[in-house]
Amino acid sequence: MLYRYIFSFLIIFIMIFSYSGTLNAEDDEEDIYDERMALFKKTEALTQIPWYYFAAIDNFERNIKENDDDEQVISIDIPADRWFGIGNSAMIKDKRIIEFFNGVGKDGSGNGKADPNDPEDILYTMANILLESGPTKDDIKIALWNYYKRDLTVQTIINTSKVFKEFQEINLTNRDFPVSTEYNYSYNNTWGDRRGFGGLRIHEGTDIFADHGTPVKSTTYGVVEIMGWNLYGGWRIGIRDIFNIYHYYGHMNGYSDDLKVGQVVQPGDVIGSVGSTGYGPPGTSGKFPPHLHYGMYKDNGEREWSFDPYPFLQKWERIAKE
Repeated sequence: MLYRYIFSFLIIFIMIFSYSGTLNAEDDEEDIYDERMALFKKTEALTQIPWYYFAAIDNFERNIKENDDDEQVISIDIPADRWFGIGNSAMIKDKRIIEFFNGVGKDGSGNGKADPNDPEDILYTMANILLESGPTKDDIKIALWNYYKRDLTVQTIINTSKVFKEFQEINLTNRDFPVSTEYNYSYNNTWGDRRGFGGLRIHEGTDIFADHGTPVKSTTYGVVEIMGWNLYGGWRIGIRDIFNIYHYYGHMNGYSDDLKVGQVVQPGDVIGSVGSTGYGPPGTSGKFPPHLHYGMYKDNGEREWSFDPYPFLQKWERIAKE
């Protein structure tokens, strides 16, 4: 009997401890988002550059890092030689020394030092890098290109800034299933299967079979990057999200009337409907059963590649049905 009581007590203790740990983790996550937003807003006040540009740059760099076990408040990583200046091999943080060696590092916290590990200094330094080209949106795009030397990186940051501006929030984690779960549909893990049309190639996505006209929805927060006909995908839509992932919707029957390139979308927004278009010139349809081809492509700041969306679809399906 005593053993039962002890065992029951241990189970209850573990449950309470686990639940408390979950709450603490959630609180910590909320705290770090609040801290980031406060820093973005402070830097905006100092430089007059809208906060959502800093948030987008920070978000882009966080999502190209290979290891995020120890998540930083600010993830922007300015190369040491640029920060301290060529010749400052000792990496002296005194702002006067850095300026002498033509480094870009700035003192954003007001302590006389420009520390590449200080979030305030990082953001203030990035603001000054942007201001070298000017304060307007076009100036900022030029500054981003001068800094990253990559068109896709500039486009991703600008798109993400539009999302943050639209929702006035950076903690945007909601998701949705790409096909309305109120309709009949089915899918299996078809990523990596062989395809023959247009030459031997692999299937870079998951096919979700459904009737013609079944609503297709955005799974994420992002910006419509491309619309139109594709030889393989028929009428397709490409959406770039805030996590450096490109979402590809293929074989669609048509688009929502008000949808356009550059538009900000959120999870659950209807963007079109299921069809069977593709495998030919514009308008080709009916060469295969109606379905949505859904693909995901990750960008690490240097290259972009396809990865298996099936596990994510299973998770988002459960969320949608709940």
